[in-house]
Amino acid sequence: MPAFARAPEAPRHPDNAIEIEGLTKVYRPSAGQGAKTALEDVSLTIPRGGFFALLGPNGAGKSTLINIMAGLVLKTTGTVRIWGHDIDREDRQARCAIGIVPQELNLDPFFTPRELLEVQAGMYGVPKRERRTLEILDAVGLADKADAYARTLSGGMRRRLLVAKAMVHTPPILVLDEPTAGVDIELRQQLWSYVKDLNARGTTILLTTHYLEEAETLCDRTAIIHRGTVAACDTTRNLLGRLDCKTLIVTVDGGPLSDPLPAPLAALEAMVRGPDQVEVRYKPSETTVGAVLDAFRAADLDIRDLVTEETDLEDIFLQLTRDGVGATAAA
Repeated sequence: MPAFARAPEAPRHPDNAIEIEGLTKVYRPSAGQGAKTALEDVSLTIPRGGFFALLGPNGAGKSTLINIMAGLVLKTTGTVRIWGHDIDREDRQARCAIGIVPQELNLDPFFTPRELLEVQAGMYGVPKRERRTLEILDAVGLADKADAYARTLSGGMRRRLLVAKAMVHTPPILVLDEPTAGVDIELRQQLWSYVKDLNARGTTILLTTHYLEEAETLCDRTAIIHRGTVAACDTTRNLLGRLDCKTLIVTVDGGPLSDPLPAPLAALEAMVRGPDQVEVRYKPSETTVGAVLDAFRAADLDIRDLVTEETDLEDIFLQLTRDGVGATAAA
């Protein structure tokens, strides 16, 4: 495997860590299959120092996008700049500015964590006096396994070792592709504690995950990719506010409730949720809370309690990636 020479120093403070414009990837026809478009005219901007989530169902194009940034897949058209470096004209500098934690557990089973990090640091031209092998292993909870063979590590430990490998050259950008898959809750919390600390100290984080609550909790911006195109890209807060749907859970006196419900509630497509509970889903753009409450009065039902269920990223994700929804990217 060829070694990477130490790249010239990258711009210290680019406005954006990653800039992607008009990126398209078309795989050539193979035996029995036609050409496949994995990415189509994808444009994304990831601000320096941000914590950015890239979400999408399996086959949406997330891994293709990451592999293009890593230099493992050649793009068809478009521009990708990493820390200000174009991946075509300045590929060495671009690779040195990014650390990628892959989805696959691709570790040499006969190397120890210490050896793996030392080899990786050597590939990136990190002088021995500047290497932080034990510091990084300690940060990901593997200091006590520094000299154990990688084949003896659990799946969660191997995944944390991949994070450690990605950090040996102190890149300003860290890409995490499904980093907590197969990791138990305790180890997941430990991993996120380390990653949040990196982000607090200035490292830009790009995360792909199937755990949508992770993206909602950790990330300040979120993009959703579907069928190779960007379906949405905005601050996480704004995305949560975009879904025109709210749910009210109303507890009434005098149960059990009849099914079907009285006409005023049936007109709202309300559903019986329990002996004394009614679920009402409505669009705030079309129906007010007052109108919902009026329907209960018209049905001669007294309200004892009222709970609002908040929109979460899963609702957004499902709405934007279900069949028939087109791409509606936001700035």
